[in-house]
Amino acid sequence: MNEIDIIRSQLAVEQSHAAEVANACAAAFGSSAGPLASSEARAQFREACVSYLVWVLARFEERDQTLSELLAAAGAGASDPGHLVGQSGTSREALSRLETALAAGDTAAARGGWQEFARFFNSAWAPRRAALERALAEHASLAQWRAVCAIDADSMLDERGRYARVTAQLPAGIELRPTPSSPR
Repeated sequence: MNEIDIIRSQLAVEQSHAAEVANACAAAFGSSAGPLASSEARAQFREACVSYLVWVLARFEERDQTLSELLAAAGAGASDPGHLVGQSGTSREALSRLETALAAGDTAAARGGWQEFARFFNSAWAPRRAALERALAEHASLAQWRAVCAIDADSMLDERGRYARVTAQLPAGIELRPTPSSPR
């Protein structure tokens, strides 16, 4: 396995874990028939999920910023991945939807907010990430992959630790799956 494969593998893990956590949030907090758990257990799960999602989405937002700066410095053309950076489905948009859901507390509006967050995540964020990665695979050198993705052993361990915290707080009846309809 070469270094680009390692980077791409870690990106795939982060994207898959993020999808699992986003969908678990929609299942746990986006329905009035959510799992029966104490308010303390729900709060701990919500905190673990939000901590993970904020961390991973911020990392992807930083990657987009780095890619944008790299492309601007290189004077990239229309065939380069730069045209994808400004498309809808950004991590910043996902973070905004996450913030809206979280700010609504345990209300009906919050349930709708969690569902909207997961819908946006699966229908806009994830496809945009896949398109950016395909474009990077076609155009980026190893040095560009390194610069854009900023993946190292410490960040990989941090991601795994944050994800493990989510799994440790997982309420009964909630599963971690990339999409609500696909098996793990």
